[in-house]
Amino acid sequence: MKRVLAFAGSTSSTSINKQLVSYTANQLKNVDSNVIDLNDFKVPVFSEDLEKEIAYPEGATKFNELLDNHDGFIISLAEHNGSYAAAFKNLFDWVSRKDREVFRNKPVLLMTTSPGARGGATVLASALGTFPHMGANITGSLSFPKFYDNFKEGVILNEEFIENLSKEITEFEKALN
Repeated sequence: MKRVLAFAGSTSSTSINKQLVSYTANQLKNVDSNVIDLNDFKVPVFSEDLEKEIAYPEGATKFNELLDNHDGFIISLAEHNGSYAAAFKNLFDWVSRKDREVFRNKPVLLMTTSPGARGGATVLASALGTFPHMGANITGSLSFPKFYDNFKEGVILNEEFIENLSKEITEFEKALN
């Protein structure tokens, strides 16, 4: 059975991106999904000087092992001031020092959500431009706007979003096989 790693690019205990990525992982068929929390992968703020001093932090090692041991990834990125959340970017920077092909040329379903009307579109565009150069085989992407209007009690309410997500999941599952 294929194994999928799912996570939000956020460390917030109330992350709407974690809610979306968890919901999405639960929609997969015939796949073992593993939803993780970035809080479990503590790393210091990246710098080349620190890298020379400590080599490679344990949190980055553990995260890299998960990337090695899964067949694909579902990621929902939080948008902070139009970019990645600091915790995600920092972990991403550490992990890329060990293997520039961070995503191992495996399938990636990339999403983002926010309370606003753009749904994290700026960070999604950034990731779509960057992740393929970091070994992501992006099978699809989805911006999910107005989270609190469209997602209640663990369920997507908007039929168009349900259809769009279903299509993206189908393409992702095809790429896993």
